[in-house]
Amino acid sequence: MAWTEDRVEVLTKLWAEGLSASQIAKQLGGVTRNAVIGKVHRLGLSGRAKPSNPAKKKARSKTTARTRQPRMPSAPRTPRPVVKAPPAPPPIEALPMADGRFATILTISDHMCKWPIGDPSTSDFRFCGRKTEDKDEPYCLAHSSVAYQASRRRGSTTRALGPSPTSRKRLR
Repeated sequence: MAWTEDRVEVLTKLWAEGLSASQIAKQLGGVTRNAVIGKVHRLGLSGRAKPSNPAKKKARSKTTARTRQPRMPSAPRTPRPVVKAPPAPPPIEALPMADGRFATILTISDHMCKWPIGDPSTSDFRFCGRKTEDKDEPYCLAHSSVAYQASRRRGSTTRALGPSPTSRKRLR
């Protein structure tokens, strides 16, 4: 609906009386609250003289100021014991095969440990080559203990070492 001069006069009168934009929109009919707000801004009308529904908050008296009481813990806290991680096992050297050579990518088989030793870009690179307990396991027992570690609990500061409780093979 278009803003006629009569409707603009009614808008300015109701706005000066302190009605809200939604109340004015209901009285005018055919316009939305946002249309009323937009027209008020375009007309440059100042703030309302008084609010239509004054919501007065009861002021606190200064004599009844609240003081916060410190809360006492229900039980004394005991510090968590610090769990020291066992030292890392020494690196296990590669085991030479029967012909005296070390396992490489071309000579490694299913039942051999596939733990890489050395830098792959050098000629000294090799695999552990020790026998695995199961052909589905990629590492020997010693390298499995390094590869499969239990996950840390959320918020824990200590690192968990040892085989994962969900790993396929338990170490003895």
